[in-house]
Amino acid sequence: MRNDNVVAVSSREYDFSQHEFVRIQKLIYEYAGISLSSTKQNMVYSRLARRLRAHGLTSFNEYLSLLEKGDEAEWEAFANSLTTNLTAFFREAHHFPILEQHVLQSWSHRKHGENNVPVLHQYALKRNNQKMLHLWCSAASTGEEAYSMAMAMVKVFKTFTPPVHILATDLDTNVLAKARLGVYSMDRLEKLPEDMLKKFFLKGKGPNAGSARVRQELLDMVTFRQLNLLDNSWPIRGPFEAIFCRNVMIYFDKSTQYKILNKFSPLLTGDGLLFTGHSENLQHASNLFKLRAKTVYELANRQRV
Repeated sequence: MRNDNVVAVSSREYDFSQHEFVRIQKLIYEYAGISLSSTKQNMVYSRLARRLRAHGLTSFNEYLSLLEKGDEAEWEAFANSLTTNLTAFFREAHHFPILEQHVLQSWSHRKHGENNVPVLHQYALKRNNQKMLHLWCSAASTGEEAYSMAMAMVKVFKTFTPPVHILATDLDTNVLAKARLGVYSMDRLEKLPEDMLKKFFLKGKGPNAGSARVRQELLDMVTFRQLNLLDNSWPIRGPFEAIFCRNVMIYFDKSTQYKILNKFSPLLTGDGLLFTGHSENLQHASNLFKLRAKTVYELANRQRV
């Protein structure tokens, strides 16, 4: 007789019990800080069933035992499987004019020297020898957000070689590999104006027809790296003029969100900005950040330029 706790329907390839789902919830929370709701059971089954097939396993219990033995490569595949990567070029478009204005103001202060620049800005000037501004896209997915930031910088500085470097990170190594290529199907680009397509993309021909690649100058502006926001330490120095962390916090509980925000704050310049998703708010971290504009935050103890 079948266990009542099995949530898989009879047509499924593998049994999937409530106990196994709870184990998965615990493992992905500990590894990536992601809080899986009970409504995600079907999604978890369909994504992880692929991993069982890849290993020739016959049950979820076998698969979870493999993880718990510490297989590092499989841990990465496990996290990649359960990470949702929804993105688009210039998603939440109201953020980009704010970013452009902020970067232009920051660059203007650098050009006019250090005399009236806050302490954290002085550190940035000395470290970067007044040559570069730094931005961080902390959930880069397949690269659309980072390249949107790069296109905005080209617009601001009216050159394909602006004094800006963009660090783009993500937990999922699969999407990062796609991001580094900078190749997108034309349906992913259909909402971009025609003049932007011509300016920033090279359309594929022959066997590559139906896709386009971002210009080399944009590729050169962005560095993609794997990073788990839950790691105890980040191999990132800063300071950054702005950090994009959009539609990420919704996957974490409040305590995890606070830990991440607490690590963001010292990585921003004194007047740096943090951009969040449309359904996210930072009221529980009001000692760290305060609202500047719609889903745009500044440091609670901001040093004004």
